[in-house]
Amino acid sequence: MEQDSTLRILEGYRAASTDTLADRMGIAILEASAEHVVGTMPVAGNTQPYGLLHGGASCVLAETLGSVGSALHAGLNRITVGIEISATHHRAASAGQVTGVATLLHGGRTVATYEIVISDDAGRRVCTSRLTCLLTDRVPGPDAAAEPSASLS
Repeated sequence: MEQDSTLRILEGYRAASTDTLADRMGIAILEASAEHVVGTMPVAGNTQPYGLLHGGASCVLAETLGSVGSALHAGLNRITVGIEISATHHRAASAGQVTGVATLLHGGRTVATYEIVISDDAGRRVCTSRLTCLLTDRVPGPDAAAEPSASLS
């Protein structure tokens, strides 16, 4: 049953992600569970004027990965919204791709917090981020029954 719930949430995420910021930035989810989410993002196209990975792009990757984990933790028919994010940028990345690993720090009934470590192709830490998401019951509405997966921030 839990595997089915995970698959339904991830399928809903993929379907809802078309033409979103995460899609346009080239973010790909490689592994996902409530405890651990791994994803990648190309540096090219996500840079600031000096050709370095934009700090905001790192935050988008972090929030995407943490939100996927949070949605999996929340389960079906619940929603998750990011309410706080912080990021420390340790080094620049100018080529290749970055890989983010989101690890659940706290998974409660109403709040989930993830640490997201972003590394470059050489495995060097580029950014450490922390995301806290609010979890709540899905608001009833006309399309609530049509969407089986949790909403993501």
